[in-house]
Amino acid sequence: MAASNIEQELKKAGSVQSAIPPLVRARLDETYAKLGGNQAKRKGRTKWTGLRLMAASTAAAGILGIGVLATAFASPAMADSIRNLPVIGSIFSTLQDSGLRAAGEQGLFASVNREVSHEDVKLKVTETIYDGTRAAFLLTVDAPNLKEGVYDNGRKTMKLSSAIDQVSLTGESAGAAMSSLNDAGGLFYGGAGEAYPNTLVFEQVLPYANASEAPDVFEASVTIKLDGIDHEFDVDIPFRKTTQAGVEIAPNAITENDDFRFQVANVDITDVTTRILTELEYKHASELTDKEQRRLTRVGIAVFDDQGRRLTALNGEGIVEGNKIVYDRRFATTSGLNGSLTVKPFNIEDDFAEEVEESQYLKGLEVTIELPSAR
Repeated sequence: MAASNIEQELKKAGSVQSAIPPLVRARLDETYAKLGGNQAKRKGRTKWTGLRLMAASTAAAGILGIGVLATAFASPAMADSIRNLPVIGSIFSTLQDSGLRAAGEQGLFASVNREVSHEDVKLKVTETIYDGTRAAFLLTVDAPNLKEGVYDNGRKTMKLSSAIDQVSLTGESAGAAMSSLNDAGGLFYGGAGEAYPNTLVFEQVLPYANASEAPDVFEASVTIKLDGIDHEFDVDIPFRKTTQAGVEIAPNAITENDDFRFQVANVDITDVTTRILTELEYKHASELTDKEQRRLTRVGIAVFDDQGRRLTALNGEGIVEGNKIVYDRRFATTSGLNGSLTVKPFNIEDDFAEEVEESQYLKGLEVTIELPSAR
């Protein structure tokens, strides 16, 4: 499965496919079953492909399947000071992604030592995090033509993340191939930040309706090709769940105003990732016109914990079903998340992860979800 990098994905941000995402379908079917209701009629299905965007980049607004791979440190001075210190703990603990950062800080990662080389180029995987929803790993590149994150392919220089010519990941659990990875949200990658310029963070979205269904362990095989090098690097990476069991609730929380009916159908939370399944229905039509679809695709959600901290939006998939849009979105869990989550739909003006002004929120559609005390 091809991986996603921001420069490549922005070029095809408007692509639409007709097939329903299996990941979303599985979540819907399971949620409907728990609620005891009937599945909605699935007419007029439209799927947007999943994207992942770097934190400092601006995406085209209105795309359903989009995401952020947050990298470390906005401050060059801070990055310089940390670069000169020995690595203590996990590089994950330096990332802006609050879920991966918290896992790194709390020791919820696995240290691995998988290394491959070709001539004078070496690739080394050092750490993994796996919670059943996403599997992340750190890859450090050591090459004579790579200095401080700048890669020289003999014709031009580029940042290391742009030097990934090809990358694919396959998985195996209990001796059986995890072929359904091809139907999941995608494999994404980006830099680990200025403090670690020669390290990349890779992340695979898992194809399960919830984290508890995912296997506790699986073996991944990653194939990577670097620009200008006629060789495929194959790295075998073991993954095991490094987080505690999460919680899943089907709150069936519904709000509405004159135009829309908004529902939070399912919430699945681990120490690393928060997944939220929502439906946004346009009340004045049974089937969405192209104009109405464009309007609804420009509605994002901002999610806040009970301390008022906004969860970082990561990625997701969406489909159109009749007069509504169904989203399966993933967010970085905030440290110490408990009590409640507040979900606020808003009109996208720039991109899905933008800073939202009060005037952008859709009035009357805010939903607060009380979390089990076990969190």
